[in-house]
Amino acid sequence: RVGQVCVMIHSGSRGLGHQVATDSIFAMEKSMTRDGIQLNDRQLACARISSPEGQDYLSAMACAANFAWVNRSAMTFLCRQAFAKVFDKSPVELGMSVIYDVSHNIAKIEDHIVDGQLKTLLVHRKGATRAFPPHHPLIPVDYQLTGQPVLIGGTMGTCSYVLTGTEHGMKAAWGSTCHGAGRARSRNNARNKLDYKQVMESLKVKGIAIRVASPKLIMEEAPESYKDCDAVVATAHDAGLSRKAVRL
Repeated sequence: RVGQVCVMIHSGSRGLGHQVATDSIFAMEKSMTRDGIQLNDRQLACARISSPEGQDYLSAMACAANFAWVNRSAMTFLCRQAFAKVFDKSPVELGMSVIYDVSHNIAKIEDHIVDGQLKTLLVHRKGATRAFPPHHPLIPVDYQLTGQPVLIGGTMGTCSYVLTGTEHGMKAAWGSTCHGAGRARSRNNARNKLDYKQVMESLKVKGIAIRVASPKLIMEEAPESYKDCDAVVATAHDAGLSRKAVRL
């Protein structure tokens, strides 16, 4: 609605999730040799779900997901406090309720059709998120008619989106779609190639204020470090993996 404010918070477990991945890849590389699993890329390291390495990973992943949830909850609290201070009204009076919260980059045990048969799978979405269709039993009652909300966080200086899951996406990609624009530059490349002052000036021209602990984080998360969010979302929409709902 005109005059309505919508706040999107996009944060994960930060260093904890990265450490979980690093430790798990190291452990799984050893288990692959033991179990005779061969891959052409160490970043795809895996382990049998029932193995000690598999169970350790799932436990550590759940810990990181919980930590990420607490991060978002803390930022939501601080955001509400800021609005309450400015408008001199409580968050309840301002109607600042959480519309949806979901974890990205996570493994979930789900049932899917594989070669015509219903099978229970552990679906690990990396750089992706769930996008279940309308009427799916695992999405909240409020979204049974629309399909699962898909939060696409843009970058500093670009738009963000809310999409919804589709039946085609469920069949073609096990209910998965993108969870962001995706990086166009590696973090290292962004730190070395982008100029801190130029990025800050570009954001200032767009009316964007920012506070950050380290200048290198500015370059890593600069709009130039990511693909075009509009183009990525349009691709997912046109492919039928998810459907555009709101552009923020």
